[in-house]
Amino acid sequence: MPARQARKSSGTAGSHDTATGPAPCRVVVCRDCCCGTPKVTGVDHAAQTARLRAEAPVRVSACLDVCDQANVIVVQPSAEGRAAGARPVWLGLVNDADATEDIVAWVRAGGPGVAPRPEILDLYAFTPPRRRAVS
Repeated sequence: MPARQARKSSGTAGSHDTATGPAPCRVVVCRDCCCGTPKVTGVDHAAQTARLRAEAPVRVSACLDVCDQANVIVVQPSAEGRAAGARPVWLGLVNDADATEDIVAWVRAGGPGVAPRPEILDLYAFTPPRRRAVS
């Protein structure tokens, strides 16, 4: 049976070749009712998403139900980070380019479980409320 060929990266911004290494950390960006809308003024939401996408795989999510924390970004650990016991890190009120750059630097360094979270991001980190099970 022939060996599978690794998928090649297209080399475009936001494409991340995981065929040559372990899965990188991923970023979830809430962009629904509050996050990513004019309700949060003074933020170039498209530029923020594009900047994150240039460094890591990004998934744009519907409402994450923490609208009081808009704009919300969740940094999910890489395979290495998960193996080290890391959990996703929720960051709220990410409404300026400097905060976005701090997230980019952390993701580039390896993210949760691999690189220490920059102290400045402690100001943005929060614990999301638990969702109730549907009865």
